[in-house]
Amino acid sequence: MPLPDTLRGRLRAPAIAAPMFLTSGPDLVVEVCRSGLLGTFPALNQRTTDGFSAWLDEIAQRLDEVPGAAPYGVNLIVHRSNPRVQADLEVIVRHRVPLVITSLGAISDVVDAVHSYGGLVFHDVVNVRHAQKAAEAGVDGIIAVCAGAGGHAGTLSPFALLPEIRSFFSGTLVLSGAISTGRQIAAARMMGADLAYMGTRFIATQEAIVPEAYKEMVVGAHAADIMYTPNISGVPASFLRPSLVAAGLDPDNLPSHSELDMHNEARAWKTVWSAGQGVGSIDDVPPAAELCRTLISEYRSAIDELAEEVARV
Repeated sequence: MPLPDTLRGRLRAPAIAAPMFLTSGPDLVVEVCRSGLLGTFPALNQRTTDGFSAWLDEIAQRLDEVPGAAPYGVNLIVHRSNPRVQADLEVIVRHRVPLVITSLGAISDVVDAVHSYGGLVFHDVVNVRHAQKAAEAGVDGIIAVCAGAGGHAGTLSPFALLPEIRSFFSGTLVLSGAISTGRQIAAARMMGADLAYMGTRFIATQEAIVPEAYKEMVVGAHAADIMYTPNISGVPASFLRPSLVAAGLDPDNLPSHSELDMHNEARAWKTVWSAGQGVGSIDDVPPAAELCRTLISEYRSAIDELAEEVARV
């Protein structure tokens, strides 16, 4: 389907730089939006609600100075173990954040609050059951987090998950999972997604607020270095196997983990680093603006090549 009115015509390529825990901050968001893609960050990357509000002020002020900048978004974890949900939601409404990406629960009251000022709500899911719940809650978009994605990922092929969601959901569909290049953004569109969702590729940028060793590990990694396990935070997620070893853990003999608790997330993810299977396509750490220019150029070239091929048929 066409993009929502608030996004239509405002993106130079159909892609979102995904909100990454302990990785995305104002500099990354601003540079992505200035470049014509949609930049996002998790509310919990700021340690307090007041700090979160200050980041929103900073981002809005910096983007106001750039005519034609793309919108930005915020990730709100709505899991019951997040004590800041209500306070952060009030800040989101007060700042009229253009896009809110909800995770670990689809709640109609949150959707209604964002809709009250004209904002959009996208919700990330790993299976059809969660997508159905999100649709029932009234979200504007569903992010299909498929096999190969970093962070809290799923296991389904996009060829399976996307059409099943589309069979009952007419809103915006976003595809996540091992997308690292502009050609892969084009492939996501060809598969029926309206937008591509890219996380791991933006870890390896100069603006990402992670240790340089993390960026170097992403650049040096291959798909085989990604490990999918629930034993780090209580929810199945993708991690760099070398980071587990560096943290003194045995990747093949991890102790079981109790249920997800957001109080422990920062500690769990600080030294055990997440990434998706798309790491094999990453070989540099450019400024975010340079990366966005490359992605946009690759995407347009891929679309043009396809159009020329179709015209010859």
